[in-house]
Order: sequence, then C-alpha cells, then structure tokens
Amino acid sequence: MLRNFVRHALLPSGETFKPNSFSARCTRQGVPHDDAQAFAWFRKAAEQGNAQAQFNLGVMYGLGQGVPHDDTQAVAWFLKAAEQGNAYAQTNLGVMYKDGRGVAPDDARAVAWYSKAAEQKDAVAQYGLGVMYREGRGVAQDDAEAAQWFRKAAEQGNLTPNLISASCTRKAGALRKTTQKRSNGTARLLSRETPTAQSSLGFMYAEGRGVRRDYTQAVAWFRKAADQGNGNAQCNLGLAYRYGQAVARDDAQAVAWFRKAADQGHDGAQEELRKMEASGLVK
Repeated sequence: MLRNFVRHALLPSGETFKPNSFSARCTRQGVPHDDAQAFAWFRKAAEQGNAQAQFNLGVMYGLGQGVPHDDTQAVAWFLKAAEQGNAYAQTNLGVMYKDGRGVAPDDARAVAWYSKAAEQKDAVAQYGLGVMYREGRGVAQDDAEAAQWFRKAAEQGNLTPNLISASCTRKAGALRKTTQKRSNGTARLLSRETPTAQSSLGFMYAEGRGVRRDYTQAVAWFRKAADQGNGNAQCNLGLAYRYGQAVARDDAQAVAWFRKAADQGHDGAQEELRKMEASGLVK
C-alpha cells in the first residue's frame, strides 16, 4: 500500500501537514478541496525538481487522485524523488518492486530501495525490509536480520508457539484487506506500520526466530501493538491469556482481546471465540 501524500505535503515554511489537515487548512483559506488542482500545482513544482512534489505526484497516480490511476507514472515520479533522497518515495518504490506494480516484480530492487529508506529511519521501510529478510525475498533468508529491522520499526512507536502462529498469523492478509477497505483506499501511514512491526517482533520472540525465544518479551510487544489496535497482536494476546503464556491464565481477558480482534474481522480470533463458546467459557 502507498502512503497518503497529505501526511507529508510541506507548507512553504517547511511545516509538515498532519493527517487530514490538508482539506481543513485549504478550506479555512477559502480554497475548496480539489484533487485535480492539487495535481496541477504539484506537477508544476515536480517539473522544477521539487522532490516532495514528485513524491506527491507518485502517490496521486498510484491512488488515482486527481488523475487516472497509472502505476507506471507513479513509479516514474517516485524514482525522481527517490534519487534525490526522499525516504517516502524510496519506501514506495520498494513496495512497487515487491508487488510488481508499474514495474516487473524485482525483490532485489525492492530490498535495495527499502534499505535506502530504512537507513533514514523510515519505519515503513524498516518493517518491509524485515519482511524481506524473514521470507528470504531478494536477500538470503535471515531471521536475525528480520528481527533487527522489526525492532527498529517497532521502537519508533511509543502460548505455545504453534498456537500463536497457527491461530493469529495465518489471517494477516485478510486483516490487512479489511484495514485497507476501511481506510477508503488511502495509503498506509507510519502510525499503522509501527504496531505491525511490534506485532511481528512479538511473533519472532514467540517463535525464537532470530532471537532467543522469550514469551515475556513476546507478550510485551503484542501488548504494545494490541493497544494500538493491531488485530494479530490482539489475537495473540488473547491466546497468551487463554493458555497462561507469560501471564496468569485469565479467560475473561482472553475473551476481551479475542473480541477486539474479531470485531476487526480477524478470522483467527473469531475461531478462538467459537471454541471458547463451545466450552462454555464465553458469557
């Protein structure tokens, strides 16, 4: 998923817009929200070499905002911005190469662009790089490197292993699609990526992948992510309470966390609730 340009568009003074402030700011100044006009002005700046405007054009092409959707054009503008060192554009190029959007799929190039942005402390890129190392895509598979990058991303946010992995990670793709639909197709923001990395780091501790197995650390990271609404982490925290993994067994807490995840459409959590209902543990 691409990130929303509104979060990163810059005012002339260098001030950064906060999420959802673009339309409000313009409305206060008597200028109605108009994606086509925004595109036109960003293009003028982009053609003069402004990297932030080039990045914004890439996002608008990638999302079809103010212009017909065109991934090839999105890649072209991301590349211009990325070559000037724009970390957000570098991250989005990583996404485009990983997913084969507007370019032929190329995991090695995805890793290269993720790496450039990750070194600039971009949490989305750090998480993406961790995934590539965990899955051995574009790099040699390396759980230790994966855990390292997950940690870097996770720290920017302020069970038996088989039970955890089977129930609460297999439906991650479905959960991400639900999140995408609810966000109206807007791009993934940093605030969402950090708890995802925290949840992934918890999983690495639970599985002992790249780090020494440590259920206390696993639960701690799951809790950080769960408190921020991450469905996988909420499901895993529910399992920790259900089976007394690094916390005192507590069916009421297990049900509460399963319900939070289930309310987001998380199939694993819904399945766990059905099991507890069948056992008479859900009131």
